Amino acid sequence: MLYLDYAANTPVDPKVLESFTKLSTEYIANPNAAHTLGKAAKDKLDDYTAEIASLLEVKPSEIIYTSGATESNNLAIIGACHYYKRYGKHIITTYLEHSSVSSTATSLHNEGYEIEFVDILPNGEIDLEHLKSLLRSDTIMIALSEVDSELGARQPISKIRELLDSKYPHCLLHVDATQAIGKVKVPMEHVDLLTFSAHKFYGLNGCGVLIKKDKVMLEPIIHGGTSTTAFRSGTPTLALIGSLGEALKLAETTREARYEYVSRLNDHLRKGLGAYKNVIINSPLEGSPYILNLSIIGIKAREVQERLAEREIYVATKSACCTLNSPSRPVYAITKDRKMALSTLRISLSHLTTEEEVKAFLVQIGQVLASF
Repeated sequence: MLYLDYAANTPVDPKVLESFTKLSTEYIANPNAAHTLGKAAKDKLDDYTAEIASLLEVKPSEIIYTSGATESNNLAIIGACHYYKRYGKHIITTYLEHSSVSSTATSLHNEGYEIEFVDILPNGEIDLEHLKSLLRSDTIMIALSEVDSELGARQPISKIRELLDSKYPHCLLHVDATQAIGKVKVPMEHVDLLTFSAHKFYGLNGCGVLIKKDKVMLEPIIHGGTSTTAFRSGTPTLALIGSLGEALKLAETTREARYEYVSRLNDHLRKGLGAYKNVIINSPLEGSPYILNLSIIGIKAREVQERLAEREIYVATKSACCTLNSPSRPVYAITKDRKMALSTLRISLSHLTTEEEVKAFLVQIGQVLASF
């Protein structure tokens, strides 16, 4: 079996699973409980929060635990836009975003907020000149991803921050870093709100984080108690939080070595796929090496995916959260070609991917393409 869909999910690191199991059995109390067992759990939770904050270069008070990046994005966008609506109801986003961002923006549009989309350049970056033209005095948020989940395109976060600091003090910068944390260096100092999920860097499903800078306020979307923060209710799950911390530590301490290794795999794939005239690589060279998106001219991507699966090779056509048989919005945004957007494959690499697996994939996809 060859798994090349690491952008959708990753295998749980054994050390992470060990951490989860140990915490689940040794700390059984609610960290918010006032008795001795509760206080012991709270002390342990605080230790993990301090470690996570140090790894991310933020303050412990800026960390909000959630059930995953989808909830984090909902809380960041809805919570902030509701709180700051006195300054305006204008939001800017892109056509590259995960559905937990785009659908949340749609829900706000239905409440009377105005949503505008900034143009995307052929290299996958936003058009900064177009962004300048969209920014207004009543713009309260720019919401975009640090690394796009389908193309791997990266955004110029520091340049966007410069634009906002110069003239737009009431506009927040929200960054979905779900495909970035643990893989690339994230410019944390430039964001107001930032989201990610543990299962994208070999942690467990069901645990996410919203980084909310201390200066930023939110209206909660889940009510019923203060938990670890006034902004998100619910009993904190120490075992999930601890396992997230373990996964983050493993990812961040090996990030540069993993990045260099995956970059070599990406280069190998690009060269190999370049031999096929009907294969167009959509991912920009300067993007994240963990994601390689391609279009196959004249062949339906779903059929290629199915024939690869028959050979126990598993790749995605788009983000796992997208509607089947619909065009890829990110690919259409950079190509303006609907046929190319309907014929995409997304290969997602990992430090667990071997060079032998890449070679095997290139052989197998060559045979599959020849079968049409």
